[in-house]
Amino acid sequence: MSIDLKQLKYFLAVAEEKSFSRAAERLHISQPPLSQQIMKLESELGVRLFARTTRSFELTVAGKALMQEASDLLGRMRMAVDTIRQIDRGEVGRLRVGIVGSAMWGPIPGLLEQFQSQFPRVTWTIHELGPDEQWDALRGKQIDVGFWREPKRDEDELKHANLRQDLCFQENYCVAVNAQHPLSRKDSIDLTDIAGEPLLTLHLDQSAEPRYLVQCCVNAGFQPTIFQEAAEPQTLLAMVGAGLGVALMPETTARIGWPGVRFLPIKRNPPSANLYITYPIQDDAPVVRAFLKIVNPAGE
Repeated sequence: MSIDLKQLKYFLAVAEEKSFSRAAERLHISQPPLSQQIMKLESELGVRLFARTTRSFELTVAGKALMQEASDLLGRMRMAVDTIRQIDRGEVGRLRVGIVGSAMWGPIPGLLEQFQSQFPRVTWTIHELGPDEQWDALRGKQIDVGFWREPKRDEDELKHANLRQDLCFQENYCVAVNAQHPLSRKDSIDLTDIAGEPLLTLHLDQSAEPRYLVQCCVNAGFQPTIFQEAAEPQTLLAMVGAGLGVALMPETTARIGWPGVRFLPIKRNPPSANLYITYPIQDDAPVVRAFLKIVNPAGE
């Protein structure tokens, strides 16, 4: 049996118009090829679809049944084509976003809100992971994009993993100090001002970010004294608020107004807290493309 959608479309036009001539006009074709297609359809089905007399033109019982089935089938096909086109435009699908915790105090919530507004039929999920965990999750296709801070991954390493990393948001680290600490009376400080202070940091063995900050201290001329390590930025701020030490935090952290904590800008050569987005370069996922346009509308 060889029945195509065009034959069903032609049949519906004739059935709805109850006239071959009007149906041909509606379809913008001549009447003879239309009649041939209907005859071919009847031959393929082995049934009569129209009861033709000199005075009437009616659907047979089989024709009425086919009219309903064909209408439903073509409707589902139109919906399927529309869905496929929406998927290709990134309007339907799933997006799995990896982030470091401190990124949620910066631009990420606004980007997600904008993405949700423009693509309401896309389901997205947040996965709070360290940079190394995100790296493995990206390579294992467990997340679609990842956000983490300095240091940026080596270009050869990115190329080998078929990943790309773009700058998303620029900012620096500042120093979080207890509100009663003598340094808190200053408007800004030098990095060397915390040389003798107990430093609170994220776990040094979990990612390159805390190791990068330690190296920034060394480059500034001092070896920091690591007092405590923690898994989450909130834990560091709680310890700062308790007067247990100081912490280097992204400047956007100051937005949360943590009780008992002041955030002091670093005057000279502050460590970079730039936020990067990392994603597969050979994965032609439309949802990822749509999200990247939100992150970087200029496409640079």
